[in-house]
Amino acid sequence: MGRRPARKVGASGGFPLFDRLAEHEHEQVSAYYDPTAGYRGIIAIHSTVLGPALGGTRFWNYASDEEALVDALRLARGMTYKAAVAGLNLGGGKSVIIGDNRTTRREALFRAHGRHVESLKGRYITAEDVGTTTGDMEYIKAETNHVTGLIGKSGDPSPVTAYGVYRGMKACARHRYGADSLSGKTVALQGCGSVGYHLARLLHTEGARIVCTDIDPQRVKRVVEEVGAQAVATDAIYDVPADIFAPCALGAVLNDETVPRLKVEIVAGGANNQLAEDRHGDLLEQRHITYAPDYVINGGGLINVNAELHGWAPERARSKAGEIYDTILRVFEIAREEGIPSYRAADRLAEQRIAAIAGVRRNFV
Repeated sequence: MGRRPARKVGASGGFPLFDRLAEHEHEQVSAYYDPTAGYRGIIAIHSTVLGPALGGTRFWNYASDEEALVDALRLARGMTYKAAVAGLNLGGGKSVIIGDNRTTRREALFRAHGRHVESLKGRYITAEDVGTTTGDMEYIKAETNHVTGLIGKSGDPSPVTAYGVYRGMKACARHRYGADSLSGKTVALQGCGSVGYHLARLLHTEGARIVCTDIDPQRVKRVVEEVGAQAVATDAIYDVPADIFAPCALGAVLNDETVPRLKVEIVAGGANNQLAEDRHGDLLEQRHITYAPDYVINGGGLINVNAELHGWAPERARSKAGEIYDTILRVFEIAREEGIPSYRAADRLAEQRIAAIAGVRRNFV
């Protein structure tokens, strides 16, 4: 059918592929190329110690194969830690598809991705992510059973993700202020997509004031009209005087340029990989800003698809996401006891569970 292996990453230019895998002990990377379908995909598996690696499929127009690989590796590791701190029996993985996610030629593309997922024989389970939809998951389902987030089942995970972020935000308030009420607090919301929208509704119901931004004016308009939010320009969100900054768009938004500009006491949002580098978590700590580690607070989406895998009722998934409140407080407790920033405390909590389970079971095969 014209399929052939993708060019080896690092075959030219000296990109250190195996050094990248060894850096954070990734188990496996698979690259698959189907020119007939226009498919170029990478699947990264970080760990299967706790169970099969689960992580969504991100469809993005990456500048290079290297950039796509690095994103997959970072996201896969984040999924391992996210599942571990959420108490789920899942490992961490991630898919990236390189291309324009606005394409209408989706069936052949996502069926090719389904064949890629199937080739891993259950070591990896996929779901939707940035640039993909529940409809795309149905195309994948035609080629493999190792997919969740299907129409009529758990579906869109964003409401559960938003609820987990909301509960985590309340835990941050309790830690910072001694009470978890968000009434009267000002939240600077970056990103008014699915998660940001549902989070805005929850915050509005509790009486919080919302200042918001998004690259899509229509998304901003919906939040402004429905919850009375104040809109600001995309770059201006970092300068908004607020109690809480809630990054709910793409990652790496906490960096050398943005962290010094923040006028908040708490950072708590739904985006993945919010810290551009680990040292930016240290910088937040130095500025005495309470930081809810991203993979802890945004674990509701993973909880939602885990619910589908195990046939949980929606109420059980929401209740499990609500436990993020207690997990965030436990992270802050570890940080205080060990004198380390919260992002390192979250890693410590995840690694403790992985190590404990590794002693009593073999890797998922």
